Amino acid sequence: MLKIKNYILEQKLKNPKEPFCAYLYDCSALREHVIQVKRSLPDGCQLFYAVKANSQAKIIETLAPLVDGFEVASYGEIEKVRAIDSNIPLIFGGPAKTDAELRGAIEKKVRYIHVESLHELYRLHEIASSLEAKVSILLRVNLHSPLPSGQLQMAGKATQFGIDESQIPNVLEKLKEMSFLQLHGFHFHSMSNNLDEEAHVRFVSLCIEKAQQWAMDYDVPLSVVNVGGGIGVNYNEVDQQFHWSDFTNQLKQVLKEKEPCPGIYFECGRFLTAACGYYAVEVLDIKQNHGKWFAVVRGGSHHFRLPAAWKHSHPFAVLAIDHWSYPFPRMEISQVPATVAGELCTPNDVLAREVKVERLRLGDIFIFQYAGAYGWDISHHDFLSHPYPEMIFLE
Repeated sequence: MLKIKNYILEQKLKNPKEPFCAYLYDCSALREHVIQVKRSLPDGCQLFYAVKANSQAKIIETLAPLVDGFEVASYGEIEKVRAIDSNIPLIFGGPAKTDAELRGAIEKKVRYIHVESLHELYRLHEIASSLEAKVSILLRVNLHSPLPSGQLQMAGKATQFGIDESQIPNVLEKLKEMSFLQLHGFHFHSMSNNLDEEAHVRFVSLCIEKAQQWAMDYDVPLSVVNVGGGIGVNYNEVDQQFHWSDFTNQLKQVLKEKEPCPGIYFECGRFLTAACGYYAVEVLDIKQNHGKWFAVVRGGSHHFRLPAAWKHSHPFAVLAIDHWSYPFPRMEISQVPATVAGELCTPNDVLAREVKVERLRLGDIFIFQYAGAYGWDISHHDFLSHPYPEMIFLE
């Protein structure tokens, strides 16, 4: 974080009166992290980046030489990636693909389309036949089996995602009549923000078992099992993160037991980019209401919605800013719990709630860590028409 702090201090020296509000990304740290993640994967595994986590062009540019491809969930994301790399492999998912998106995905040479329902399968075949194009697909499955816990569950229960496991035999039979669609395997993205390495190994093992059983029972090809993403970031205890090396060491044994094993795809988003990003906001006011302290900042959930959406106190550091330009005394608090609130006209605009601060003064800057995924991209930027934060990419 030293690089981030030094940059902010330099900017405050240049422009001390302008309240600081910015996303800052450490691109060299991102690069090093992804290289290590990919290097640890067993043979036969490929790493795709889930663009939904952070779709900024500089992030995509940084990742393009490092990953095996990108997972996209809309035609807009396809266009973002193709604007940077016209050839890198894409895999396309999402529960509500339009005909135009399916046609566009074919034209943009997406490697695999993840089919979410029998109706989508029919539509895709109709479009493929009209284009006289052979289209490679994976079937997305909503498993019945108990799955690892996570902040969000996409499968293992009733959701809008995937094809119910019980319907897979019928879909496979229908698929044999569709000459323009080529099945390559199955897609199992099932949860978000799982922090249990052993549970995730068991999940991958289950996905492979299911896919191999269907391939054998229904005589269908199987070259790929996409186990999705879902590997998490611990926002509550930042020193207790998912141990990727422990996971991949256990995974190697699982893949050996499953031989001959299809190719395994991971489509990670949060786990790749969260740690490289920081959201930094200046304290504009400190006040006490009903016996509780509040630090009000330039920024808020309209820039960084994740803490409000997940209802957690996001981890932060306080950067002391010594400059004080006003003629009146500078307010400060110390050794008290404070709630970090944004500039919106709603009590829900909270980034951290009642977290003890050692010392906090007006003009100091909160630096929120692990803000590189599901931050700006999921936020309601235009609510109240406040200015956008700066976007800063550091090497």
